Amino acid sequence: GLFIWRLRNTGVRQIPYRFVNLYHIANDRLISFQYFNFLKRMYVTQYNKDLSQRAKPKSDSAVSPFHELQQLDQEKKVVHKISPVSPVHQSWSETLVRNEWREMKSAAETEDSVIPVGAGSKEDRQWKEMKLRLDDLPGVLARLSKIKLTALVVSTASAGFAMAPVPFELTRFLLASFGTGLASCAANSINQFFEVPFDSNMNRTKNRPLVRGQISPLLAVCFAASCGVPGIALLTLGVNPLTGALGAFNIFLYTCCYTPLKRMSIANTWVGAVVGAIPPIMGWTAATGSLDAGALLLGGILYSWQFPHFNALSWGLREDYSRGGYCMMSVTHPGLCRRVALRHCLALIGLSAVAPVLDITTWTFPVISLPINLYISYLGFQFYRDADRSSSRKLFFCSLWHLPMLLLVMFTCKKSVLEKEDKGDLPGRSRERAMEIRLP
Repeated sequence: GLFIWRLRNTGVRQIPYRFVNLYHIANDRLISFQYFNFLKRMYVTQYNKDLSQRAKPKSDSAVSPFHELQQLDQEKKVVHKISPVSPVHQSWSETLVRNEWREMKSAAETEDSVIPVGAGSKEDRQWKEMKLRLDDLPGVLARLSKIKLTALVVSTASAGFAMAPVPFELTRFLLASFGTGLASCAANSINQFFEVPFDSNMNRTKNRPLVRGQISPLLAVCFAASCGVPGIALLTLGVNPLTGALGAFNIFLYTCCYTPLKRMSIANTWVGAVVGAIPPIMGWTAATGSLDAGALLLGGILYSWQFPHFNALSWGLREDYSRGGYCMMSVTHPGLCRRVALRHCLALIGLSAVAPVLDITTWTFPVISLPINLYISYLGFQFYRDADRSSSRKLFFCSLWHLPMLLLVMFTCKKSVLEKEDKGDLPGRSRERAMEIRLP
């Protein structure tokens, strides 16, 4: 009995250990059951063709990623491969067939990305020598001489000739205008010859003839000499020596002072304004042969007009001037640029009021010119206050029509020659001309 009682006690004590042992055995059997299930699925998918088409086993993880990339590249090449297509209609012209093949070839290259973008033929990437034809020579020389600026110079010189208090002489007027135009062409051509390396850095001037190599520097210098020498000779011998001296001085001031000063100091703007003020003085001296107060007044009007005109223009080209290495007020002294433009807009009002005092125009000129002078002054104040591209653009375009309008009003209010003859204000030679006109 004692033996049976001991077996019972030991069996009761070992019950918890048996439960733990059963749990481990069940857990091991569970794992073996999952593995058995996996083997069963592999067997079914490999030997049953019907099920293998529906359930595809996973790829082996032991395959290298480099091998997978090669497989993907092969699949892409197969997908994007385009077989050559023969033309359907044989009645097409050869040009259409060639265009179709070019389009197909370009489409295939863009899809397969075999050829990099921007790869062109060798001929497109090579430098080509520009050949100048005789038909293009007049246009190239016109751009070399800045034909628009030359036209403005000639028009201001003509205004000075017309405002002179002497009878109008057509021959002298034509000689003075032609000589002034030739002098302006020479000065502009020399200016472009000196500024080729700087113009090539600016978007506004990179297409000039010398920059693009349309003409040689020797041809540009020869053209400048062929314009400057006859122009000064014509002004000196055909008009008078004073006008010829002013023309030669203006060429020297523009090419030897203003051009190099553009990269040294902001004083170039004031020197350039003097260059622009000389042509109306030349027109006055061509008509009268003397340098009077009226000539200086016309030069003063052109001098003041150039500051709002050029400062407003240079404000929108600050990046270009900075890239080209030019020292302009708009780049280095933007506040001074706006103040100077406003001052000279107001100076135009005062200069217009001085004209009747000097007995050049009647007193109606300051009154009639006051609205346009006030308007350009208002735009100059907006440019000074806002300092943006919009206000500078408005001031620049206003200056384009303000000058011809002001000179036209000044000419209509000019005092006649007969009135000055009655007052005895005409010089001796001019008075004799006026008497010859009044004689029957």
